[in-house]
Amino acid sequence: MSEAASRSGPGRVLIAVYAVFALAATARAAVQILTRFEEAPLAYLLSAVAGAVYIVAAVGIARRGRTAHRVAMASCAVELIGVLVVGALSIADPAAFPDDTVWSRFGSGYLFIPLVLPVLGLLWLRHVGRAEHAPSA
Repeated sequence: MSEAASRSGPGRVLIAVYAVFALAATARAAVQILTRFEEAPLAYLLSAVAGAVYIVAAVGIARRGRTAHRVAMASCAVELIGVLVVGALSIADPAAFPDDTVWSRFGSGYLFIPLVLPVLGLLWLRHVGRAEHAPSA
């Protein structure tokens, strides 16, 4: 698959959604950390981590090459684990999360997009990886 093809259609939409989430999570976390950190330090730090993961995933998906592909796969996997763990913990122990993170309750505050996004990212990366290694016609 050519570089142009890997960044068009579904790939382009995926990159755009990751970029929006990267900006939203990072900006929200920055404001919360700078203005109200003592209220919910764990939640705000987790939102900052989520923002960083979204940035790495967006760049990894947008770039071509084996290293970028591996970085994107790893960041999507970390994101999926994060949303599952934080989602479960935020339901099991709500007191530990006095304010929401991007991943709280499996991303319910964001229409569950944080839960679906890494799955779509991993599927897309698998598709692109297969296409890049398929014999040319």
